[in-house]
Amino acid sequence: MSDSVGSRSGFLCAYMSNHPDTLVAYVRHFGKVKTSVVSATMTSIDTKEMVLSYVVKGDVKKQVVIPFNPPLSGYDEVKPRLLGMKVDAQEALGMTKRPQITTFELRRDAFITSSLIVFLLYTTFSVARPYSSLHNIGPWIRSAVGGPKTISYIWLGTAVLHVFEALYMASLCRRHSTGLLLGAQWVLATLVLGFPALTSLRKLIQRARIDSITKIH
Repeated sequence: MSDSVGSRSGFLCAYMSNHPDTLVAYVRHFGKVKTSVVSATMTSIDTKEMVLSYVVKGDVKKQVVIPFNPPLSGYDEVKPRLLGMKVDAQEALGMTKRPQITTFELRRDAFITSSLIVFLLYTTFSVARPYSSLHNIGPWIRSAVGGPKTISYIWLGTAVLHVFEALYMASLCRRHSTGLLLGAQWVLATLVLGFPALTSLRKLIQRARIDSITKIH
């Protein structure tokens, strides 16, 4: 089966030759090259990796292979992936300013998590009733998983995990200058919903990064 990206490697390499600063950023950040890089060129690219040749001080030529993780799904993913990698590299190297986040927007999977939390609340506090099959489901689940002690451990584990996620969310909000009130919204959402709230903010950050790059180009 032919590689949809590899088959257009020549064109992509020629296109990227117009962006030498980006290629140098790739080499330094993703290639983990600590020495001063004078120039860089892309020599090949496919769905799994790109190969970059670069020159360091003293006119020494070297090569680095940068894998795509996960691999590119096809040719249409090349541009957004390379743009995202560009922003990641330039931010890490201090070449660009981190985008500011000014909105609160949750993805759909966050509401799936809220449904699971509601279900856990129901399982924890529902009381068995002789003539109500609905109220008897919760006590049956409690018994099936090991009783109230097991439910307590589930709550404890969830709470600890969400606290650590909220701390990480607070650091993201500080880095991306959300401000106190908006940052508090994101942190509170993470305390309640956990990872889906983090995913929502990271998607907003990625979108803001891509927007900042496409405006420049």
